[in-house]
Amino acid sequence: MKNLLYGITLLFCLTFHLGNAQEKFTLSGTITDQNSNETLIGVNIIFPEIQAGTTTNEYGFYSITLPKGTYKIVISYLGFSTVSETIVLDSNISKNLSLTDSFESLETVVITEDIEKPNIKAPQMSVNKLTSKTIKKIPVVLGESDIIKAITMLPGVTSAGEGASGFNVRGGAADQNLILLDEATVYNSSHLFGFFSVFNPDAIKDLKLYKGGIPARYGGRVSSVLDIYQKEGNSKEFHGNGGIGLVSSRLLLEGPIKKDKGSFLLGGRSSYAHLFLPLFDINNTAYFYDLNTKLSYKLNDRNNIYLSGYFGRDVFKVDDTFENTYGNSILNFRWNHLFSDKLFSNLSVIYSDYDYALKLNFVEFDWLSGIKNFNLKYDLKHYVSQKVKLQYGLNSVYYTFNPGDIKPTVPTSGINPYKLTNKYAFENAIYLDVEHKVSDKLSLSYGLRFSTFHRFGQDQLYTYDNDQPVIFNEEFKIYESATPSGDETFKRSDVIESFSNLEPRASMAYLLNNESSVKISYNRMTQYLHLLSNTSSPTPLDIWTPSGKYVKPQLLDQYAVGYFKDIYDNNYSLEIEGFYKKVKNRIDYIDGADLVANNAIEQVILNGRSQSYGLELLLRKNKGRFNGWIAYTLSKSEQQTPGRTPQETGINNGDWYNTPYDKTHDISVTGSYEFNNKWTLSSNFLYQTGQPATFPNGQFEYNGVTFPSYGSRNSDRLPAYNRLDVSMTYTPKPNKREGWQSYWVFGIYNVYNRKNAASISFGENQDTGRNEATRLSIFGIVPSLSYNFKF
Repeated sequence: MKNLLYGITLLFCLTFHLGNAQEKFTLSGTITDQNSNETLIGVNIIFPEIQAGTTTNEYGFYSITLPKGTYKIVISYLGFSTVSETIVLDSNISKNLSLTDSFESLETVVITEDIEKPNIKAPQMSVNKLTSKTIKKIPVVLGESDIIKAITMLPGVTSAGEGASGFNVRGGAADQNLILLDEATVYNSSHLFGFFSVFNPDAIKDLKLYKGGIPARYGGRVSSVLDIYQKEGNSKEFHGNGGIGLVSSRLLLEGPIKKDKGSFLLGGRSSYAHLFLPLFDINNTAYFYDLNTKLSYKLNDRNNIYLSGYFGRDVFKVDDTFENTYGNSILNFRWNHLFSDKLFSNLSVIYSDYDYALKLNFVEFDWLSGIKNFNLKYDLKHYVSQKVKLQYGLNSVYYTFNPGDIKPTVPTSGINPYKLTNKYAFENAIYLDVEHKVSDKLSLSYGLRFSTFHRFGQDQLYTYDNDQPVIFNEEFKIYESATPSGDETFKRSDVIESFSNLEPRASMAYLLNNESSVKISYNRMTQYLHLLSNTSSPTPLDIWTPSGKYVKPQLLDQYAVGYFKDIYDNNYSLEIEGFYKKVKNRIDYIDGADLVANNAIEQVILNGRSQSYGLELLLRKNKGRFNGWIAYTLSKSEQQTPGRTPQETGINNGDWYNTPYDKTHDISVTGSYEFNNKWTLSSNFLYQTGQPATFPNGQFEYNGVTFPSYGSRNSDRLPAYNRLDVSMTYTPKPNKREGWQSYWVFGIYNVYNRKNAASISFGENQDTGRNEATRLSIFGIVPSLSYNFKF
């Protein structure tokens, strides 16, 4: 490792020296939307005569250093008019620019940034971007635009099915995805157990999904990063937009606090279908609401501050016997500071809280669990030269885990108060990312992240003989929970266990010609948190737990190679990627594991390993009245937990078995056709191999009671999943740009009414006495209608 660090330092020094061999000057500034002063992410700043360029960062800032001279500069961004001018670069220049909307409706469905040659040359791969406009055009169930459902139309991304929360990337589990909203961690991304996502598309400014080649500035998960930024708000004029649907409505307001200096954004959503249930003599209740807010203020040309927040809540009631509430709360203060025209910094102080509450009135007790974290981040981006850009920083996170707290609701309750032991941990990381343009054909991105994790003291920690909380019963060939031999008590400041890991990242792009390139990437990542769940998709009841004495952190190695091509002057684009990823220390569960209210979770888990590999294809049509994409993924995802000794059988006899999110074939087709400026038709088709499951393969009797017997884990599958959705958008006055503007969306989810299986259960028919299988389907055909507006 010492040699690796030395090599990186030497390469940087040589590049820096060569890059300063002649007189150079820096052009820098911020690019905004002229109508709202909203900063724009990923704007292309191109110097076509010398084939050089850069893009704006997450806060709209850009910087590029070039030799002294006169240049033509082109600034382009999807949905905005292109700006072209000549600039004399004979000194350092600070140039802020504002772009105006382009009303040409040529590109209505686009999943990446405006496709320019620097994107083909860039070493970053395995990344997809979705705009809010694109997300709103994808038909979804019940007519509510949904970010999570939209990204499952991309290659390598699947869901566990209808009514299931979370998403899976390249064969990884849902808890292996890092989900960030304005840099704050979101621990549960779903409303109503997966029917909706927690993200309001109206409030979203930028969304990127990293599936591989993940930069060193990200860490803490081993599958993907979903990085979402909220809008900052309009600092010029007051505006609003929203929508009214059959089951939910939304409203977003934005405007200036002080014109051209400060702005606010306030957005809210709520479902209300439960209000109609009493009409059908149904006393059950299920609804959600959430709130997005953001304050932005420009102190001066070098300093900006932001305060953003999110609060969401789900409520589910069954008569007066059962009530379930859960949700996320996020608060983030950020300070942008420009040290010079080459050095940009961002300081973030973040609070994130996810809690789960359960009231069981029929047994007279309440349950509360959750996870909280306080996060301090400091990131700097250094535009060293045209060929070298550095990004470096540090990140410290303090965690508090509440596995569960049971309290009786009445004095006569038969339930005694019981508090599962809280857990505490501290995660730290420092990182360096380097973007290096070696030549006109070769570009590199490489970096290193060094992370540490400290499991702090807790009130009670069980000890076991031979440090084995799980023992193997050789007589019955099964794993069993060990009986604790004692326990230890620690002070909060004590460190029970510590881990440290080096996480190198590297990717390369080689330009074959002006229209195509090949890219390769490698990244190692570490995940210190684990979601305890033995279901195919996360549920609110699942508990997060930290690595420690008996639970090791997950370690990922991922390799990817890809071919990228622009076809017919960017009218079409093709992306083909192959990947292989392996994860060490993936949690596995012994047969019969009970995860609910378990104060010794180490007694039912073992450390295994997983691997996945596959091929992804994405063919897009980017321009014209008809556009969209075809995505196909061929992949395999499997897990193995061998015995710890030659005498142990391991899980599933130590053999590899399918993970619950293994989908051999995944095909999605998304398209949009603009008949005219009033009518647009959108449609998507989805086909996936059925989800792995374990079905009984026989039965036996014991003391007159019949029990099912099971074979290998996940050796069976549900039937293949497929559906077709369509929607039609009608804009009555498409040329109206001021005042009240509106459009209607008519949609049909699952056009041919396919009864896709969410699960299959087995039991005995009470009338015939014969065994039978029962399929559970969530949705058939679902029509929807929504009215959307802005002013």
